[in-house]
Amino acid sequence: MNTTIRSTRRARHGLRSYAVGAAAAAALLATTACEPGEADVAVAPSTPPAASGPAVSAAPGDGDNGDADDSGSVALCTHQDLSFSATRYDAPGEQLRHIMVVAVNTGGTTCEVQNAPEITLGDAQGPAPVMEGTEPGEPFALAPGEKAYAGVLTTGGHRDTYEVTFMNLTLGSPGGEAEAEEPVELEMPTEGSFQADDGQRVTGWQPTEGLAMRPVTLS
Repeated sequence: MNTTIRSTRRARHGLRSYAVGAAAAAALLATTACEPGEADVAVAPSTPPAASGPAVSAAPGDGDNGDADDSGSVALCTHQDLSFSATRYDAPGEQLRHIMVVAVNTGGTTCEVQNAPEITLGDAQGPAPVMEGTEPGEPFALAPGEKAYAGVLTTGGHRDTYEVTFMNLTLGSPGGEAEAEEPVELEMPTEGSFQADDGQRVTGWQPTEGLAMRPVTLS
């Protein structure tokens, strides 16, 4: 009987000790959770956000290559920008009827050519008319060293043949806003002279030799 009572008391004492120990552990955990640890410290971003402020735009002219005006358009070529040559385009031994005129941009900036060259063959009363169907479209740009081409048909099987001993070229008035430049005398494409008539024609400026010469060689 006494043995049973002692065992019961020990068991109750052990339960009380366990309960007290559990309560102490719980209190300790709660206290620890309330204290900031290393994992709870906020980490500042490594890169600070960009300061807000007015956007900065590029200064006018940044990136310009010097070829365009303030509106962004390219200036028209002048005689000073170009050099010109005239080459016979017929087979050896044939009568000269076809001439290729080449304009080379010898300047330091890009410029545009438009329309057709005004080419006067000798004592003609005016420049050769532009061949139908070869009127140029939009102006096109010539960078330094690039070429523009035009074809000349000297005779079209018409009357009033005459002898040509010199040739003049002009680009005409640039957009009608200034007077036309003085004509440039072209070097003759053949020794001596050649024949022309009132069927002479010229093509508009073209970016390739083929586009310029195909219409006149088929005439």
